[in-house]
Amino acid sequence: MKEAWVGIDVAKDTLVIHVRPDHQQCSYANTPEGWAELLAELGSYKVQRVLLEATGGYEAGVLRYLAEAGLPVMRINPRQARAFAQAMNCQAKTDQLDAALLAHQAQVLEAPLYRPQKAQALALQELVKRRAQTVAHRDDERRRLAQAALPAVQACIRQCLDFLAQQIASLDRAIAQACRELDDERARRLSSVSGIGPVSVANLLAYLPELGQLDRRQIAALVGVAPYNADSGPKKGVRRISGGRSALRRVLYMAAWSVVRHQADFNRRYQDLLQRGKPSKVALIACLRVLLIRLNAMLRDGTPWRSEPM
Repeated sequence: MKEAWVGIDVAKDTLVIHVRPDHQQCSYANTPEGWAELLAELGSYKVQRVLLEATGGYEAGVLRYLAEAGLPVMRINPRQARAFAQAMNCQAKTDQLDAALLAHQAQVLEAPLYRPQKAQALALQELVKRRAQTVAHRDDERRRLAQAALPAVQACIRQCLDFLAQQIASLDRAIAQACRELDDERARRLSSVSGIGPVSVANLLAYLPELGQLDRRQIAALVGVAPYNADSGPKKGVRRISGGRSALRRVLYMAAWSVVRHQADFNRRYQDLLQRGKPSKVALIACLRVLLIRLNAMLRDGTPWRSEPM
């Protein structure tokens, strides 16, 4: 059986496939029936890697389907795919070209394999995402209320705010139930940490299933709180964080503030960094990184949370 590397350009309704090294191209519907036809076509190859890029969720179905069928599937950020195209001096962009470039990238580069999550984890992700959207809507309405002068408009906005408050409370209850169904032990351990509230616990369970399974460097890089060097010759550049899971990082940023307030050792660490001249955001990100590493170690080793001695 011939080895093959597969690139898939995903659209809402279609999947454009490119198979290397045969350079075979074909198209399928982005539906369960189309996924089954694609899987049957790939059955004649010894597939080494299948690569596709994130497309706002349109890729989720085929990604999960192929992974559950046992194929080594990878998903990358569109920015990575475009950077590879530019490195290959390919300025044009079509679905067929994109699929060919993804197949080439699958052959020469490696990325972590996609691992399907449990149905409960997917449900929790959807609830957490909807809560974040509703909170953003509420905050927008609060800003509009502050700017509104007409009493009728103010009354309308207040009614909307009351409804959104009810929706957020309902989502909080649904998220708490989903956390219990997903992994009660992990949720209980995370909830035991002073300063880590139910929203942070839900986001960690939903968006960081790798927590407790990686080493300290990997988990920091995955969330996007690992500082990267920017040196060249004698120049020593400023270390900066980059990439990672931005939605989760925003939630953990607020959690870090809470932990700094509630735990003396984190407060001491934060104050020490400020006294050394670090900006407040840099100091907080450093505390966030330590918090994440210690949470990872707690779940990995199955130990209770312990505050560091003063």
